[in-house]
Formats: sequence, C-alpha cells, structure tokens
Amino acid sequence: MKIESHTLNNANIAEVLSEEIIINNAADGLDLLGNLYYQGFDKIIIHEQNITPAFFDLKNGIAGEILQKFSNYRVSLAIIGDFSPYQSKSIKGFIYESNKGKHINFLGSTAEALTKLAE
Repeated sequence: MKIESHTLNNANIAEVLSEEIIINNAADGLDLLGNLYYQGFDKIIIHEQNITPAFFDLKNGIAGEILQKFSNYRVSLAIIGDFSPYQSKSIKGFIYESNKGKHINFLGSTAEALTKLAE
C-alpha cells in the first residue's frame, strides 16, 4: 500500500493506492482511518477495487459500520471507481444520497475526488 499526499485549499488529502483489497471489514476501515488521521490527513481517497465487494451489499452492514467511523472522526471520504456493476436499488439510492453531502462521496476519478474534497 502506498499513500499519495495531496494538499489543496489547506486540506491534507491522502490517496490510498494498492493492487489489493485493503478494507475487508469494519476493523480494517477503522485501522486505515486511524493511521491516516494520525499522519495529519483529514480527507481520504480510496479506490473501489481496494474495498471488499461485500461493502456494496448493504444488507450485511459493513458499509454502515465503516462510514459511521468516518463520520464520528469527521474525516471526509471519497470512494472512486465504476459503480455501475452494483445494480441494487438500495446501493444506488445510498450512493445518490451520499453524493448530496460533502462527507462521503462516490466519484468516478481522482480528479473529481480532489475537487470535491478541496471544497
């Protein structure tokens, strides 16, 4: 895993880069959040490919658990990727509602994520 640092509008943004799944469960999400938070990052970009596919099945509660941790610590998160394979009405609604706010966003590219997180 590699962390690429971006600074825009006084925001310290960590982009997590890896070839493997980094977040398999809520504990992994909390570990990543804690490690990056203590390195001075208050905004995080992670790629959809680095999150277990189970995250996108809202019935198991993994997404809720992980995203609640980010909310509790007031760390903004941008998940980037192609979300078209996830066709359930619940995940589409979840992504739509998340993207209305500023805290958790599902976006198509790093450039979009940096723009959103720099607001």
